[in-house]
Amino acid sequence: MFYPEEVVEEVRMRSDIVDVISGYVKLQKKGSNYFGLCPFHNEKSPSFSVSPQKQMYYCFGCGAGGNAITFVMEYENYSFPDALKLLADRAGVKLPEAEYSREEQQKSYKRARLLEINKLAANYFYYQLNQPQGRVGYEYFKERGLTDETIRHFGLGFSNKVRNDLYQFLKAKGYEDDILKETGLVSIEERGAYDKFWNRVMFPIMDVNNRVVGFGGRVMGGGEPKYLNSPETLIFDKSQNLYGLNYARTSREKYLLLCEGYMDVIAMHQAGLSHAVASLGTSLTERHANLLKRYTQQIVLTYDSDGAGVKAALRAIPMLKAVGISTKVLNMKPYKDPDEFIKNKGVDAFRERIDQAQNSFLFEIEVMKKDYQLDDPEQKTRFYHAAARKLLEFGEALERDNFTQAVAQAQGIPFGDLRRLVNQLGARMGGAGMPAVSAREDYHSPGERKKKEKDDGIKKAQRLLLTWLIERPALFEKIDGIIGPEDFVEPLYHQVAELVFAGRRQGMPNPAEILNHFINDDEQYKEVAALFHAQLEESLDNEGQKKAFSEIVYRVKKNSLDYASRHAADIDELQKIIREQAALKTFSITID
Repeated sequence: MFYPEEVVEEVRMRSDIVDVISGYVKLQKKGSNYFGLCPFHNEKSPSFSVSPQKQMYYCFGCGAGGNAITFVMEYENYSFPDALKLLADRAGVKLPEAEYSREEQQKSYKRARLLEINKLAANYFYYQLNQPQGRVGYEYFKERGLTDETIRHFGLGFSNKVRNDLYQFLKAKGYEDDILKETGLVSIEERGAYDKFWNRVMFPIMDVNNRVVGFGGRVMGGGEPKYLNSPETLIFDKSQNLYGLNYARTSREKYLLLCEGYMDVIAMHQAGLSHAVASLGTSLTERHANLLKRYTQQIVLTYDSDGAGVKAALRAIPMLKAVGISTKVLNMKPYKDPDEFIKNKGVDAFRERIDQAQNSFLFEIEVMKKDYQLDDPEQKTRFYHAAARKLLEFGEALERDNFTQAVAQAQGIPFGDLRRLVNQLGARMGGAGMPAVSAREDYHSPGERKKKEKDDGIKKAQRLLLTWLIERPALFEKIDGIIGPEDFVEPLYHQVAELVFAGRRQGMPNPAEILNHFINDDEQYKEVAALFHAQLEESLDNEGQKKAFSEIVYRVKKNSLDYASRHAADIDELQKIIREQAALKTFSITID
């Protein structure tokens, strides 16, 4: 659903951010801002700041930031339209009626009916579990150590041995065969209708908004398949759902535990580890990884300790790394899975294992090591070469050196020897798409490092100047005629600068409104939110920083002119730029 920009801004303006966030977080006023414990990561000292002036929030601990709309989106895991509607209702703003095509209306109606049927089916399965015919399922759960409270919490149930039991129940509720076919709960053929699930204990699968979107079932006895999931439907996609995420997302832990099955998740939640999730009878996918990224920056893999679990971990690690999630691997030996470990050693011992979880890269090296016979010198040398090639995955020199040191220590290899081997292999393999290495044990020459440092410094200068202009609009007068949006050559900062200067022309820049322009790009959104929250050492409240302001303006302008000179269209334009560069040498600016 698309809403005009002016409607979005009206809702935001009428939703005071302090009032909105106070409904979720206990805030205390300190100076002109309010502070509280961040709801998006675990912390003991408040670093979550809410600014009434900017109508924005920002956490100096984890970097979460935004306006009232994005807070509701992140906290409630709502889509943009859902968050806007919640705040509009709260503020008494009437949103324009949604205009759906006939096809969209039919699809929306069908989704609503499928969710309705799934909810009824979940209630039915739960009811059957507590009847005489469901005794076998109830005893199975009790043998697995589950309490009645846990059974209720997860809505666990039982599907009877009668093959069309659920079908008859749903037909009696007035649902037609056409819609029942699309639930994935029944099969309707010429010979009759049959339930997909029968003689199984049932696990309702909920989306992050606690709506039942599918089911998993474990057969009672020796039937096959042992575990059966709902097929994909209009409301259920296995690659986009994680079991237990509806609860884990509210745990506010700094990491999530990723395991293999329903019972592992349930056992951990019952033990107080409510931040455990599992993929649904399938290997982790890229879409799962992206879904996890919305809720955490760190994963602890708690896959089974057998060969299949190790293979699953090796498949998951690169996917999680690709989306920027830091990953560790839990060692549960001598036990097979979390459920078995907790039953035998208890949750405190399990927490200790979590604290000792191994970095995923070092885990990969350990697994790789098993392919070599290290008592054979030739095999040992091949292992060292394989480890060195693996280390070439790190393109950044400092990170590569840190991991080289960690691998050397773990494997008993002299650090200098391993580092030289990494650099030598990198130099040879550079032509094959690997980062080339110089003979001086570093991929980047001093000239390259100096250029990178300069580029980072220019970006910081642009970032600081934009931050200061937002913090103190009076500074626009100081840079009038000197700096404009065109001088911010970093693409994202250029976009922000145009909005900031446009806001100045209209009266005063509005950071919360500017942020709305980046709401559909998570990375840009986070960077812009951080842009509008200067750290204390970047304020203009001391003499040193007042002097630094002149230097920052100078650096931004000089970089802009240097950039323009490299892209001059003709000689006349180049000569004009050269004159401006010469005049800049005598540049000076002061602030009160």
